[in-house]
Amino acid sequence: MPFDVRDFPGLPPDERAASAANRRLVAGWLFLISAMIAVMIGLGGATRVTGSGLSIMEWAPLRGMLPPLNDADWQRLFALYKEIPQYTLLHDGFGIEGFKRIFWLEWTHRLWGRLIGIAFLGPLIWFWATGRLQRRLFPRLLIVFALGALQGGVGWFMVASGFDPDSTAVSAYRLVIHLVLALALYGAILWTGLGVLFPDRPAHIPPVPHTLIRLAVGLVVLTLIAGGFVAGTHAGLDYNTFPLMAGQLVPDAYDRLTPFWRNLTENIAAVQFDHRLLATITGLTALAAAGAGLASRPEPSLRCALIAVALAIALQYALGVATLLAVVPPALAVAHQLVAVLVLTAVLVALHRSGARAGRRG
Repeated sequence: MPFDVRDFPGLPPDERAASAANRRLVAGWLFLISAMIAVMIGLGGATRVTGSGLSIMEWAPLRGMLPPLNDADWQRLFALYKEIPQYTLLHDGFGIEGFKRIFWLEWTHRLWGRLIGIAFLGPLIWFWATGRLQRRLFPRLLIVFALGALQGGVGWFMVASGFDPDSTAVSAYRLVIHLVLALALYGAILWTGLGVLFPDRPAHIPPVPHTLIRLAVGLVVLTLIAGGFVAGTHAGLDYNTFPLMAGQLVPDAYDRLTPFWRNLTENIAAVQFDHRLLATITGLTALAAAGAGLASRPEPSLRCALIAVALAIALQYALGVATLLAVVPPALAVAHQLVAVLVLTAVLVALHRSGARAGRRG
């Protein structure tokens, strides 16, 4: 059975960190963290569509790890929730049992974020201390951890916007910031894991499909941001027909706000139309990239990634249309958000496998 001498102990740190066994170990850990972030994004979507995100009215990074332990704790938290407009306007009279239903989802969302931090920092220190992590990666991963910690603060910054006397939901702008940071963390950790697992990435793909893959990645990111504004403005609850909106390709209300730029983030008609348009352009570009790439007879891992891109894009587009026509049922809405992460994963893997010649490291 073939073996790599670098897998044996007693070697210099750089050689030990570069061994095949340690690369697989570190990459597996990074992929696990990526998966945990994907679950976190799904939980975030569930808290949004169920209106659970404002149920916890205090930010207690340590004490908040424990749920209410007795009736007095429940009554204290419920009393805090009854002070905000969401309770008065949407949930007045639903009682302590109704509060518990929305509380548990938000508490799980916050607890999962803390668990991600523990699952990231503990192994990071161990890999570094035992020489299993390449030294060049340690500063990068510390920055990622710092951004992850910042995400907790950004989440509270978002939640606090729902305390406004005239609001029953969080600010769309803050929600998008929270979502984009989560996706950036996910992408950074996934990309780092791919670089660890495949330090030398052989790629023999013509320029055209490679350019299309890069374009598809950019369009996927833009579409995800546009989707964040759809979620933040609840735009999916209106214009529930497809492909036309109120019987028109471009709704009359598209430019009703002034200055014009406000339409792109605040006008429901424009926000939904832009997301539809971007999703269509992204889907066509991704399918073209997958087709052109497969026609070039790529190596097996890239071929699998390109097939995954095509399948994920088709599934996501179908889910988007179904979610719209069904007027955003929670199950479909959460599935749509999770498959968006799957699409991002597929295009990033395809880009990684096609984006460097042998000898470059990512």
